[in-house]
Amino acid sequence: MLPIRRDLRFTLSADRIKNWHEQGPFITHFFNALSLLFPQGELFFMDSVRHYRKRIEDPELKKQVQGFIGQEAMHSREHVVYNDLLQAAGLPAHTLDRRLKTILDLQKQHLPASFNLAVTIALEHYTAMLAEILLSDPSRFGDSIKGYQQMWYWHALEETEHKAVAFDVWNSVIKPGPKRYLLRTGTMLFTTALFWLVVFDFHVRLLFADRRAGGHLKGFWRMLKFLYGPKGVFPRMALPWLHYFKPGFHPWDHDNRARLERIDGLIEDIERTNGLTR
Repeated sequence: MLPIRRDLRFTLSADRIKNWHEQGPFITHFFNALSLLFPQGELFFMDSVRHYRKRIEDPELKKQVQGFIGQEAMHSREHVVYNDLLQAAGLPAHTLDRRLKTILDLQKQHLPASFNLAVTIALEHYTAMLAEILLSDPSRFGDSIKGYQQMWYWHALEETEHKAVAFDVWNSVIKPGPKRYLLRTGTMLFTTALFWLVVFDFHVRLLFADRRAGGHLKGFWRMLKFLYGPKGVFPRMALPWLHYFKPGFHPWDHDNRARLERIDGLIEDIERTNGLTR
């Protein structure tokens, strides 16, 4: 699977940034909190993989790494635009971005490159799991504002397309054996705790900053159902998360490349939308 860098732009309605999701601001701000992670997170992924680039001997994997870095760069750029809309709407996007940057910069400076690559493959598994949830169930977005839907679907499809690249770099440059397995799985436990702590913190801060979103019991219930209900995000991730701990795990054990057949149609839809809004 060769990731392809696609230079796309999105039409995001600034006046709906706080309430673009069909189910209201509580769920809107869950996705907004995830968006706040991506500019710095994608840069971290690129740096973690780029550190080992010279040690990769397989020419095909080198091409995949180039595509991976190209895609992540586009994701970072587009989420910067998205997050600037949050800031312009009076939400603390830039403050939270700087806070995350400080954490990740310290991690890159003081922790081993192998640990940072292990964090990257753990988070790439998270993005792949979240992408599959979105792509497998169109009702996740329903009649949400189109530009935001398009952006999240594009990101989900490309995360699926390159979901194994960092993992293949890991297998290529880290010596096989029990230590590699323990580092990979132990880091997943650490990453899980930190990732959801940050997402929860950002989500709550966005909700508090958006005063119109607070105090609505119906919205809060929708959010609980969306995240924790029988078909919610967390129950749907439980089994794929556990699969990561298999000694012979590989991201393409779950072969969902059929999802990628939607990319060309999505690109046409994005270009059509952009043409209509010029």
